[in-house]
Amino acid sequence: MRLKNIPGSREKIAESEYVIKEPMPGRWKEVFENEHPLRIEIGMGKGAFIMEMARQNPDINYVGIEKFSSVLFRAIQKQEVFDLPNLKFIRMDAEEIGSYFEPGEVDKIYLNFSDPWPKERHAKRRLTSRTFLSRYSIILKEKGEIEFKTDNKVLFEFSVEEAREAGWEILLETRDLHASEYASGNVMTEYEEKFSAMGIPICKYIIKKA
Repeated sequence: MRLKNIPGSREKIAESEYVIKEPMPGRWKEVFENEHPLRIEIGMGKGAFIMEMARQNPDINYVGIEKFSSVLFRAIQKQEVFDLPNLKFIRMDAEEIGSYFEPGEVDKIYLNFSDPWPKERHAKRRLTSRTFLSRYSIILKEKGEIEFKTDNKVLFEFSVEEAREAGWEILLETRDLHASEYASGNVMTEYEEKFSAMGIPICKYIIKKA
């Protein structure tokens, strides 16, 4: 969820103890000072989803990734209130993911309401494209998973096909999450709350690294 530029947001990010400022491949156990599993959300928006996940699962470490300073600023403000010990942030573009995590270090990746990049010539920029799936495959542990949610049906069909073509196993696939058997325990994002209130069905898949 992109916001207008907020004066001072970059300075706030640079000063925040909750933001990791440099690549930490292989050192996340040092960051969190424990041996807990590591999960990441790419494109976390203002952080509602990942903060609730961290609150519900204190024995799992979470890293929220966001490239827009104005949006990350809002997440930092929330974290300053809740001070969840198992949550850190990174400001970066998803293309840099391999610099921050070593092979097999990540337990699960969450992709929520990612930019659909509707023009066909931009397909490789979609976070569920084979281009990105190959990057995720490196940092995910053996049989690691990706959970993806979107309101965009065209993007979802593209994403399912990309996963199949890339050899990932589809564990869950639904085009109306909230009306399905998988709705129980679902943690919503800011976008999901908005779209659901409008009656727009939410698509979701979970895929596993082969």
